[in-house]
Amino acid sequence: MSRPIAILGGTGPAGMGLGLRWARAGEIVIIGSRDAARAQNAVAEIKKKAGDAAQVSGVENSAACASTDLLVLTVPFEAQASLLKQLKPSIRPGSILIDATVPLAASVGGRSSRTLGVWQGSAAQQTAELVPKGVSVAAAFQNMSADVMNGDAPVECDVIVCSDDPNAIQVACELASKIPGVRAIDGGKLENARIVEQITALLIGLNMRHKGHSGIRITGLPSAAYKS
Repeated sequence: MSRPIAILGGTGPAGMGLGLRWARAGEIVIIGSRDAARAQNAVAEIKKKAGDAAQVSGVENSAACASTDLLVLTVPFEAQASLLKQLKPSIRPGSILIDATVPLAASVGGRSSRTLGVWQGSAAQQTAELVPKGVSVAAAFQNMSADVMNGDAPVECDVIVCSDDPNAIQVACELASKIPGVRAIDGGKLENARIVEQITALLIGLNMRHKGHSGIRITGLPSAAYKS
């Protein structure tokens, strides 16, 4: 990619994992957080794994939005709407926002295998309603294990990308393909994100039951459908 990638809410396990993998791939990564100091701490952790030469910086979320037109949202569902409303003035016109949010019910211990109903249909569709007009939203990266992402092994998981904008699908697929082991697949319209989000709850349940780090693979498609 020729432009920086801003990961909003990037100090959690999912954001850190994506940031690490893209930093290792040579991308310019901006970790965003409500607290700039916390973002900088996350950068230090990423550089411990990716090396000091990694092009990673940490800033407050609004500054991250202002720095690039390629955004990745990795926040818990309960923080999604309020954060997007706060950041709306900072999001550049024409930006692409890739949403990894899953509407999981809160549970003791921070893990749940149950999704919440979203009036718009999915977390990604809610995002599309909240961002400024002209911003393209894609849904991706919901089904990947954060534990695996923060490690060193290839990520054995397909990433299904859903969007109403073909260019946003292309950009998200390119980002996914930079992660070793990942294949990206065009999943069609943004409304299909509701299905992909539900798969995450299933995977969490499997991981809890079998003590693993499961992902998904889609089989039987022509080779051209898989971008890796």
